[in-house]
Amino acid sequence: MESRNPPMTDVNLTVAGIAKSFNRRAIFRDISFSLEGGDSLAITGRNGSGKSTLVKILCGVLTPSAGTVQYAIAGKDVPIDAAKDQLGLVSPHLQLYDEFSALENLELLSRIRSNNFPIGERASEFLKLVGLWDRRKDMVRTYSSGMKQRLKYAFALLHRPAVLLLDEPTSNLDAEGVEVVKRVVEAQKSTGILVVATNNEMEATWCARELHLADQAPIGTKLR
Repeated sequence: MESRNPPMTDVNLTVAGIAKSFNRRAIFRDISFSLEGGDSLAITGRNGSGKSTLVKILCGVLTPSAGTVQYAIAGKDVPIDAAKDQLGLVSPHLQLYDEFSALENLELLSRIRSNNFPIGERASEFLKLVGLWDRRKDMVRTYSSGMKQRLKYAFALLHRPAVLLLDEPTSNLDAEGVEVVKRVVEAQKSTGILVVATNNEMEATWCARELHLADQAPIGTKLR
């Protein structure tokens, strides 16, 4: 990471009355909250409560059954497709290409995202950050599950997202990997918005606010 933090990103996320149902079964309903640069939110709840589903809606991967998700950059509302350039995601559902190396994965995924910057220097920075620089030319199929999780972080951070969404952020990571994630989390909170979906108490404490989907507790609950 850079030695000094860049200025806070002028980004806002407003969620108004969203609901999601599958096959007429309500997963959650009437979810509303707003976040701005410097805010951090933990989405908690039991398995099946809809944490990952909510993250996918915030990313624009899924469409809510009701309600709206609105991003604003520098005070200007932007459609979700345009906002995707400002989002970084780490999720168990994010797929990597086993037949390519770590560097090739970053290059390919960057082209899919349509990033308009050369990734060489940033790939070096973030592969070193996550401890994969020495394995950068190895095929991802030779990686352990923890190494694949680290590579997902390198990709999520490559374009320096204003909003970072982490679903099960320390899944498959050893103690060293968890420390890397903690550094990423602290850096993101100083520059943009952080959203963490988890049922891990330690991970939830990284955030200043909590949304518990089991009972949809009021936004703004402080974690101890």
